[in-house]
Amino acid sequence: MGSVGKGLLVAGTTSDAGKSLLTAGLCRVLARRGISVAPFKAQNMSNNSMVCADGAEIGRAQWLQARAAGVEPEAAMNPVLLKPGSDRRSHVVVLGKPFGTLEAGEFAVGRRELAERAFAALADLRQRFDVVVCEGAGSPAEINLRDGDYVNLGLAREAGLPVIVVGDIDRGGVFASMYGTLALLDPADQAQIAGWVVNKFRGDQGLLEPGLRALERRTGRPVLGVLPWLPGVWIDSEDTLPVDGWHGSATRGLHVAAVRFPRVSNATDLDALAAEPGVTVTVTADPDVVRAADLVVLPGSRATVDDLAWLRERGLDDVLRARALQGRPVLGICGGYQMLAERIVDRCESRVGEVDGLGLLPTRVTFAEDKVLGRPRGTWRGHEIVAYEIHHGTANVTGEAEPFLDGCRRGAVWGTTWHGTFENDGFRRAWLAEVATQAGIAWQPNRHAPGFAQLRERMLDTVADAVAENLDVDAIARLIEHGPCDLPVVQSMLR
Repeated sequence: MGSVGKGLLVAGTTSDAGKSLLTAGLCRVLARRGISVAPFKAQNMSNNSMVCADGAEIGRAQWLQARAAGVEPEAAMNPVLLKPGSDRRSHVVVLGKPFGTLEAGEFAVGRRELAERAFAALADLRQRFDVVVCEGAGSPAEINLRDGDYVNLGLAREAGLPVIVVGDIDRGGVFASMYGTLALLDPADQAQIAGWVVNKFRGDQGLLEPGLRALERRTGRPVLGVLPWLPGVWIDSEDTLPVDGWHGSATRGLHVAAVRFPRVSNATDLDALAAEPGVTVTVTADPDVVRAADLVVLPGSRATVDDLAWLRERGLDDVLRARALQGRPVLGICGGYQMLAERIVDRCESRVGEVDGLGLLPTRVTFAEDKVLGRPRGTWRGHEIVAYEIHHGTANVTGEAEPFLDGCRRGAVWGTTWHGTFENDGFRRAWLAEVATQAGIAWQPNRHAPGFAQLRERMLDTVADAVAENLDVDAIARLIEHGPCDLPVVQSMLR
C-alpha cells in the first residue's frame, strides 16, 4: 500500500453518524502502520474551527484528525469552511482565509468555484501523502444536493475514491438507513459504495449478526466491522449538537453553566472544563440554572449582536447583572466577551450599527471587515498560555479594570478574546481555583489528574484501538489500494 495518492471517503447515513470519529481512528491506525496519512474534508459547515500554526483557519474536526495522523494541520485538509451567520447566509473561508459571504440563493453558482478549490487541495495532499482519508458531510443520499456535490459522491467520483458508509445503530433503523442510502443512488454512484461500518453498538453482537449478513446479501457489500459504544470519547465536532454531551461526573464540586447561544461558536473551549475532575458543565438557556451555577460562561458566537438580543429576550441579562453585583463569577470568551461590553459598534457582522452591551466590563467593541486570526501566547499568575483567536470584533478597554490575558477583569466578571486557554493545564486549574474562591466553593484541582493533551491522546488511542480490534483494517487497506470492483447495483428508487 505504498503507492502515492491513494484515498478513501468515509460517508455516513446521517449527520453525526460517526464519520469524524472513524476518520480519526483510521488516520491513527494507518499512521501506526508507518503510512503517511492526511485527513481531508472538502467542505465543512461549522462554527467550530481552529487556527493552524501558519494562521490558516480550518474545521476543528480536521485539526484533530491531523493530530491523530501525527501530521501538522494545514489549510488543504479543509479547503472550504462555511460559517453560518444566519439561516440564509454563511461566511466562507477558503484555504484558511476569509473568502466572502454566500447567501443561500447564491450557493448553486458559488459552489462551482469552491469545488475547484477543494479538488485541487485534495490533489495536492495526494501528491504529498501515501493515503488521504476523506470525510463526507451529512449523507451521500441527499439527492436534492447531488448536482454540484463536491463533498460526498461528487468528490468520490472526481477523485476515484472508494466509499465506506458508517451508520449510528444507537439511533435505530441502521439497516434501513444503509440499504436506503444505497438504493437512492444512481448506478454510477452506487459503484463507489464499497462497504459498511456500524457505529455505537451496545449489547450482544450475536443478536446483530443476522441483520449484518442480510445487509451483505441484499447490497452485495461487506460489513467491515462493528464499532462498540465508546464511553468517555469525544471528537471535536463540526456541529454544536455535541455540547449536549458536556458533563461531569461530580455531584458535588464546581458547577459551570455554559449559555447555549443559537449561533454558538468554538464550543470546544469548554471540553477541557468538562474533563476536569470535580467540575460539571451544563449547557443551558434556563435563567434559573444560570442563576444557581458557581460559574457562568458566555462562549463564542458567530452572531454576537443577534445572540445578545436572544439573551435579553430570555431575561438572562438581568441574571448576569445580578451575579456581577453579588460578586459571583462570569466569564465571556470572544463573542461572549464582546457581549459584556458597554457598547458594541457593528456595521459588518449584523450591520445594525451601535447597540448597548451588557455593561459588565469597561470595554467598547468595534467590528471590522478584516478577520483577526492568530496563535497568541501569554501568561497569567506565572502560568504559560498558548491560545488561538478568530474574530472580527475588537474590544478596547475604556475604563479601570485588571488586565486578563488579552482582555480584562472587573470584580467577578472576566473576559478574553482568546480561545483554547483552558487546554493549558496550569492556567485552567489555577484560574478555576480562584473562581471557586470567588464563588465560595471549597474546590481545589487534583494536581495528579492527567492533563488535557494527555486525555486527548488517550481518546485518540482508544478510538484507534477500537478500529483496529473491531474493523477489518486489512480489507480497508486493500480497498484503499485497489478500489471497489464488481459491485452489484441495487434497484434504485429513483425514476
